[in-house]
Amino acid sequence: MKLIDISMNLNNKTPEWPGDEPFYYKLTMSMDETGSVNIGQFTASNHTGTHIDAPFHYDNKGLKVADLSPERFIGEALVINMENKKVIRKKDLQSFQFNGVTKVLFRTMSWEDRKQFPPSYTVIGEDVAEFLYDKGIDLIGVDTPSVDPETSKDLPAHHSLYKNDLLILEGLQLDHVAPGSYELMAFPLKMDEADGSPVRAILKQK
Repeated sequence: MKLIDISMNLNNKTPEWPGDEPFYYKLTMSMDETGSVNIGQFTASNHTGTHIDAPFHYDNKGLKVADLSPERFIGEALVINMENKKVIRKKDLQSFQFNGVTKVLFRTMSWEDRKQFPPSYTVIGEDVAEFLYDKGIDLIGVDTPSVDPETSKDLPAHHSLYKNDLLILEGLQLDHVAPGSYELMAFPLKMDEADGSPVRAILKQK
């Protein structure tokens, strides 16, 4: 069994969404002070690095992280190469077979430098959600900060995915992953009031 980590590292240099809370870790008590253990704390946006969006992120009446079934974050996944595309559309997906998978991860390679927020990146077209829902998909993942452009206020991709009950996993690292079938595991923290959560996203190679 081979496990492939597809998560971003979280540290004080991890780029945050522009204007959002950056990740910051500090040691609050050292072994010299406590005599037994080191103790640290961190602050960050829920949407830093590799994370999931709960529906509450873009709908005041939407489910929060702890309301989401853990079954939604594990299952057979198809990694699809989508390099050199500004927008992923339904027509780009029609040649693929989705038999036996419930998750789709898009490998766009459009976030090249993970030390800074990208000036542009591949986004998801509004016609993708219904197409994938009809194929039995319940979650999509992207190797970008968002499924919508940074400047978007109406969030068409988020809302089209929500309308079709597809959950969203963002900030993946897929440059070291070959296209193909895997098992995905990407569980969020069980936070009652949260609009999103960092995850440790792992692929199990078949």
